[in-house]
Amino acid sequence: MNRHISLRALAIIIVLLAGMAAAETPNRVTILYDSFGKSPSVTMDWGFAALVEYGGKRILFDTGNNASIFEHNVKALGVDLGNLDFVVMSHRHGDHMGGLAYLLKVNPTVKIYAPKERSGVYGDNPLSSNWYRKDPSLPVEQRYYGGAPPEIIHMGAAWPGANFQLIDKNAEIAPGMFLIALVSDKPGTLELRELSLAIRTPNGLVLVVGCSHPGVEHIVKEATAIDPHPYPVRWVAPDPGTRS
Repeated sequence: MNRHISLRALAIIIVLLAGMAAAETPNRVTILYDSFGKSPSVTMDWGFAALVEYGGKRILFDTGNNASIFEHNVKALGVDLGNLDFVVMSHRHGDHMGGLAYLLKVNPTVKIYAPKERSGVYGDNPLSSNWYRKDPSLPVEQRYYGGAPPEIIHMGAAWPGANFQLIDKNAEIAPGMFLIALVSDKPGTLELRELSLAIRTPNGLVLVVGCSHPGVEHIVKEATAIDPHPYPVRWVAPDPGTRS
């Protein structure tokens, strides 16, 4: 009986200590990669990456432009990429995904949320052969697969084995944490899909964005459907090494 009470007490202590440790983790954004900054310990380069810590969650948002520079900055700032809850890749431009090779080297199984695109760089979607136009009036030799295509056509993967979770609509991915999925209609980035991260806080909705190719106004409009008081963090914390 006493042994059972002791074990139960020990379990309660462990839970309380874990809760205290989570509570002591500061809520902050650490800029890991950017072309602004004054810190002599990090290398400036075109691109973006940030570590978002809130409510005990550790979220990597984008991975910068160059894997070697990303690795250098991560180590210079003492950031442990092996300890992440998940990653958000905002879009498929190289200056936001260039450090993926280093990330997957140190954390190969981490969950990575990325935009869902047909034949996209982040994954094979949709899994079918219905995405291209078929014309049965053409001679067999002028038709793909001689007119008898397989049911599923798999596309090549840039990072085979990576744990990508593809997103094409707004979703709550953790309590109080949301992904906003939009498509650009701007010349030069037409049809580019982009994810933004929204975090509900007592002061309103915090927004962390990549390039805002779909338009800042559209991202904010989507955010206000979640919370009418969005607060854009990405636009006010561009200094590498900044913790805010």
